[in-house]
Amino acid sequence: MTVLLGIDISTTGAKALLVAADGHVVGSATTPLTLSTPKPLWSEQNPYEWWDGVVASIRRVLAETGVNPGQIAAIGLTGQMHGLTLLDEHGEVLRPAILWNDQRTGPQCDEIRRRLGKERLIQITGNDALTGFTAPKILWVQQNEPEVYTKARQALLPKDYIRYRLTGAYGCDKADGAGTILFDLKARDWSPEVLAALDIPAAWLPPTFEGPEITGRMSREAAAVTGLVEGTPVVAGGGDQAAQAVGVGAVEPGIIALTLGTSGVVFATTPTALIEPEGRLHAFCHAVPGRWHFMGVMLSAAGSLQWYRDTLAPDMGFDALIAEAEAAPPGSEGLLFLPYLTGERTPYPDPLARGAWVGLTIRHTRGHLTRAVLEGVAFGIKDSFTLIENAGLGAIRQVRISGGGARSALWRQIMADVLGVELVTVNTTEGAAYGAALLAAVGAGLYPSVDEACAAAIRITGQTLPSPHAEAYRAWYPRYRALYPALAGEFAAVAEVMR
Repeated sequence: MTVLLGIDISTTGAKALLVAADGHVVGSATTPLTLSTPKPLWSEQNPYEWWDGVVASIRRVLAETGVNPGQIAAIGLTGQMHGLTLLDEHGEVLRPAILWNDQRTGPQCDEIRRRLGKERLIQITGNDALTGFTAPKILWVQQNEPEVYTKARQALLPKDYIRYRLTGAYGCDKADGAGTILFDLKARDWSPEVLAALDIPAAWLPPTFEGPEITGRMSREAAAVTGLVEGTPVVAGGGDQAAQAVGVGAVEPGIIALTLGTSGVVFATTPTALIEPEGRLHAFCHAVPGRWHFMGVMLSAAGSLQWYRDTLAPDMGFDALIAEAEAAPPGSEGLLFLPYLTGERTPYPDPLARGAWVGLTIRHTRGHLTRAVLEGVAFGIKDSFTLIENAGLGAIRQVRISGGGARSALWRQIMADVLGVELVTVNTTEGAAYGAALLAAVGAGLYPSVDEACAAAIRITGQTLPSPHAEAYRAWYPRYRALYPALAGEFAAVAEVMR
């Protein structure tokens, strides 16, 4: 049996997934990772812990499945995007990695816009400067930790640190590279203009590769500690969202990947490097060679429901809450929920945005409150769909939904009604690691293309079509859309009072 290994470095764990050449999952192991928040707004992790977690997960999945390491044809990598890992001239880590959800770099984002101009920045990279991205993190270290900056010789993304530990070679896939906003989106490589404007040495950045390309081979040292075979090829892989899209088969225009997890992510493949003129959508390279994608991000999607349950109904299970919500009518009798519990990214890049229920009356029950949360998240996801449609992508034929929130039949139906499109579920539930394994299968020559790998491995398992309730949601959506513009000034004023 030929097997592929997908490795995923998420914020919460280091995952090793074994997938057979025909696409079925052979085994999986995850080692938890710790998150550090040493100051308000900071979010960091220790890259050495990533490596220890990867080693532990690989050894465990091999032991539990009995797979012979010689059966592994190739390894694919994926992981959290945007994180900054700085290495010195000896390849040693200089400081904890600054992660995607770190919010310390607001002043550096303003400086990037000043140096390049916002319009020019978006024209080159496809994106505005946001605190989550890698470039402002590099500037922050330059300005706040000069003793670290002067020793730095390599800047890597999280999964690419694992690549270095596996192979001894530096490399980055083009999807993850685009998420640094140091990329020329159309050229699919580092931008000399952006690097020069930000005074970032080009030598710090690794060579870039398409997702299925082989970037190196397992070193003798890494083989000894992981139990894998020296010389096993390691492919480029992709940032977590691009790999997730491969893992559900969202690799062609018109098929959207919707991840309804703690955050909500809308991923739309594009045939060319399309750009939303105001930078309200992220525009990155795809892990599929020669393709790009739009991405919209809601910071508190299923996280809104989790907060609601934990805070207001901690003794109830989610199924019981959803059952009550099912009894409430579409539109929750005029009750609207803004899901901005941790600020927002798409379509409003506003860290000061806050959550709210609007329209409460004495008639409203817990079921109405719950349904309003589900509907508010769906309306927020529709904001991304609206931007994607207006940016010139064309018709959306199908949405492939995954994540914890997708387990709710009611939430899937509300999503289908609000979005007005067919929603489907697929047979794969391992997410980004599964996509990384499929990219590895292409790199190993088991499939001629990513499209053919997805067609062979991924099957539709469920379908949700819009119901007659879609008409009611068409009436409520404009009312939802009016709330943020009406309240944005007050959100800022509240934040000022709280200082």
